[in-house]
Amino acid sequence: MSATPPIPPKAKQQAKQQSVKEQRAAERQRKLEEFRKKEARAKRNRKIVLWSSVTGGVAVIALLITAIVLTPQPASYGAGGDGAAIEGVETFENGAGHVEGVVDYAQTPPAGGEHNQMWLNCGVYEQPVPNENAVHSLEHGAIWVTYDAAKVSDDELATLKSKLPSSYVVLSPFEGLPSPIVLSGWNSQLQLDDADDPRIAAFFEEYWQSQNVPEPGASCTGAYDAPGKVS
Repeated sequence: MSATPPIPPKAKQQAKQQSVKEQRAAERQRKLEEFRKKEARAKRNRKIVLWSSVTGGVAVIALLITAIVLTPQPASYGAGGDGAAIEGVETFENGAGHVEGVVDYAQTPPAGGEHNQMWLNCGVYEQPVPNENAVHSLEHGAIWVTYDAAKVSDDELATLKSKLPSSYVVLSPFEGLPSPIVLSGWNSQLQLDDADDPRIAAFFEEYWQSQNVPEPGASCTGAYDAPGKVS
């Protein structure tokens, strides 16, 4: 049997070099595959973050829209009226002037007359407010909405609140009213039995921020907050 011829040194060197090249190529390929996998994972993560952000943004927008839709919006009226007659409205001829102490008013609740030099800040009150300060607010063009807490239910009160504008209005309970609800402007007044009466809107359209008050356009904020103010 013949002996295997020896491999020339040059061939051995070439084989060694070829093996090194293959190893390097395999290593490059491995690194390339690893890089591609990392990029693929990073891309998936970016997509997840993006869609999570979009989904979160949509959810926030949806919540904001829902909040806006479900939050009761103040009623809107035009300032002053055109002299329209409203069934049941009484008008008076009360004077004006600043005084100290308690005033004996001709109407219940008051619809004008002498009053405290400090006006009542407009808003919603859960307790009766001082007549003398509230009348000063009427002098500035506000409407004073009073209700008998024993005769007006929570649902009716919510309905009443939904008919109020965002400014120049005072809402408060009042003891001894001649009807469950009374709307008072300066020298004008309307007695009502329920909060669904369409004359509420008509009264505001005619007398809210009227120019026929002693001090039209004067402020209804920045003065006196009586106890029980909630908004």
